Amino acid sequence: MDTTTASGASSVITEQAIVPLASPPVAHQRQQRHCFGDSIPGEFPLSANPSIVLHFLTACNLDPQDLAKLEVTCSFFRQPAHFDPDHELSLAELAALDMCQKRAIFKPMTIEQQQCLKQRCGGSWKLVLRYLLVGESCTRREKSQAIAGPGHSLAVTSKGAVYSFGSNSSGQLGHGTTHEEPRPSLIRSLLGVRIIHAAAGAGRTMLISDAGRVYAFGKDSFGEAEFGAEGNKLVTTPQAVESLKDIFVVQAAIGNFFTAVLSREGRIYTFSWGDESKLGHQTEPNDLEPRPLLGALENLPVVQIAAGYCYLLALACQPNGMSVYSVGCGLGGKLGHGTRTDEKEPKLIERFVELNLQPVVVAAGAWHAAVVGKDGRVCTWGWGRYGCLGHGNEDCESVPKVVEALSNVKAIHVATGDYTTFVVSDAGDVYSFGCGESSSLGHDTAADEQGNRQTNVLSPEVVTSLKERVVQISLTNSIYWNAHTFALTDSDKLYAFGAGDKGQLGVKLADNQTERAIPDRVDVDLS
Repeated sequence: MDTTTASGASSVITEQAIVPLASPPVAHQRQQRHCFGDSIPGEFPLSANPSIVLHFLTACNLDPQDLAKLEVTCSFFRQPAHFDPDHELSLAELAALDMCQKRAIFKPMTIEQQQCLKQRCGGSWKLVLRYLLVGESCTRREKSQAIAGPGHSLAVTSKGAVYSFGSNSSGQLGHGTTHEEPRPSLIRSLLGVRIIHAAAGAGRTMLISDAGRVYAFGKDSFGEAEFGAEGNKLVTTPQAVESLKDIFVVQAAIGNFFTAVLSREGRIYTFSWGDESKLGHQTEPNDLEPRPLLGALENLPVVQIAAGYCYLLALACQPNGMSVYSVGCGLGGKLGHGTRTDEKEPKLIERFVELNLQPVVVAAGAWHAAVVGKDGRVCTWGWGRYGCLGHGNEDCESVPKVVEALSNVKAIHVATGDYTTFVVSDAGDVYSFGCGESSSLGHDTAADEQGNRQTNVLSPEVVTSLKERVVQISLTNSIYWNAHTFALTDSDKLYAFGAGDKGQLGVKLADNQTERAIPDRVDVDLS
């Protein structure tokens, strides 16, 4: 850990003392600072004020890896600190616990629940902190969000209010009606409830509160909407899902044949697969109750889930690093195991070990998938139609493959749709590739004689029409709807482009216009 002496010279903590690296000439006698001290007059041992050191570690919001490095390099940080609530914990562990206590989903947990999560994560508060931080980062939990659903859209403010707009034939906007909304409209029945996550599927919406409650509206079943397996009635205002009342949920993912939710403890529950091929559990086809996802993930904490057309990806947090598991339909190689066979239980995607890539974000498109690594590399795999994998061709890839065209880009976010992919760099630049239908790629492509702008892009291209720093991209992930795309900036401005025939862009289109090629600002305050 770097620090600074009284005169401003840079210095480094060692086991014995803070040794100045460079000291400008001074007229007065300098005091030496030691971690422990040996009773020499004038010394300032850190051990004399461990509470101050603990406050410093916590206030600086150090990364769990940095806390681990402190323990390794200096025994002062790994010895029992003799503080509540556990006198055996080191300063580094106590700092991690204090930072965990700041997280919204950790605060309400009982001591017993916290200890269970600690053991599930590997027996360390530093590992629990990593689990919480990664989950917040890859899902934008407790931050503003934009969701481009199939025909309808959602925008969540940083304070947890929700706006919806677009198609509303099933009441999926939550306003108590079935009328289309061409402009963002606040879901007033949820005022007083803070929403931290939202998910949109064909004709249905799910919202999750900071208390772990799940609210659903639209089609009253989560079976395949396009094949008539929707329930007997429409729910036009948010209703708490009673079957999930005993599960503290932090994320939801809606596929075309199923729904999955992720609990605070990192357990996945699935329901309404819709046929005899259950997702990780064997029950009757008409069983609508959420069931734990069995198999390899039963004892591993999952930080993020992503649902494609008929498969699920899970980002798991293990003591030795992050890993990705997949389950469901293997058509096109989208499960990433080198085959095209289905998997009834979650299976580890082993390719990332060979690539020496630490996954931190996963995205599941309709037929292809993507991952961002901690080092900023992007991998894609699955059905490569229209160039959605970004490898310069339309070939399928049955195992994750690094997108070489982005080798000079450090990615922080990736989003996938129906044969379309977007990547956001650490500089806030946006790259897109794949199917150019509905102008959803954001490139100002010249129209042909028929007015079409459907140019496919086989390799990543910068979306130059986005001038501000972007932090999140969301795009339609359904094979039955024309795609639209949202770009959210670091100043909470929302831009929309692509298909807008149902009002899902939230911006005014010209007469007889059904799509917008250039991003337009959506009039909604997300701050």
